[in-house]
Amino acid sequence: MKHFGPDNPQSTILAMLIGRTNVLKDRMLDQQLVPYGVTSSQFKVLIIVAQFGADTPAELCRHLSLDSGSMTRMLDRLEQKQLIKRTRSAVDRRQVHLALTAEGQAITDCMPQIGADAMNQLLGVLDAQEVASLERILSKVLVDANDHITITRLSFIKTGAK
Repeated sequence: MKHFGPDNPQSTILAMLIGRTNVLKDRMLDQQLVPYGVTSSQFKVLIIVAQFGADTPAELCRHLSLDSGSMTRMLDRLEQKQLIKRTRSAVDRRQVHLALTAEGQAITDCMPQIGADAMNQLLGVLDAQEVASLERILSKVLVDANDHITITRLSFIKTGAK
């Protein structure tokens, strides 16, 4: 269904609102993460390793839509903070496997509360019905776009897994 055309400024406004909301979410998440010494971008890497079991840089690149150079720099920073460790595959030395360190696991154990606090700050202006509608709408858009993370997460929720 087409809702927008080149003569309709609504598409530009909606795109800007979605983008600005994402920037605001990351800014609020960054504030929540200050005590842990990680950024929202690093938080996303840690959460994908912890919750989705991504254990290679290539998987993380696909999940986060980052290029391999950016991911290498991100993993370098997380390794320097001793939150992640990289090991070469015994089968294929070109492949690197990722794992959380004990410190990384300790931070990821706090992440559900950190994420909840940031989302409450971001969406506190909405009532429960509005939040549910927003989630349903965004999920519908992402599932239609075949977004792997959304589809995986929704299947986990339906089965009661975490």
